[in-house]
Amino acid sequence: MSEKQHNEMTLKEALKAMIEQYRLKGRLNQNRIKSLWVQRMGPSIAGYTKEIRLYNKKLYITIESASLRQELSYGRDKIRKMLNEGLGEEYIEEVVIR
Repeated sequence: MSEKQHNEMTLKEALKAMIEQYRLKGRLNQNRIKSLWVQRMGPSIAGYTKEIRLYNKKLYITIESASLRQELSYGRDKIRKMLNEGLGEEYIEEVVIR
């Protein structure tokens, strides 16, 4: 195998390495989660969502409606699994609804 062939990497591998190197994964995942939230939860729930913030692999979701906040708090584990599935990895460790 020539030196050139040995040093080649796919674009996907290069982007993944760059994201890891510059510690962009958290911010990238936060943007992906915001998009997934609207897609998976629907526009009515997204309309009551004030803030979605990812910090240390914990997802903090601020909901304006007390009754909806209570309802969603019962399904935190299901929400975590659904969003991790959409991300394609087990990135979110905990969902906090407030």
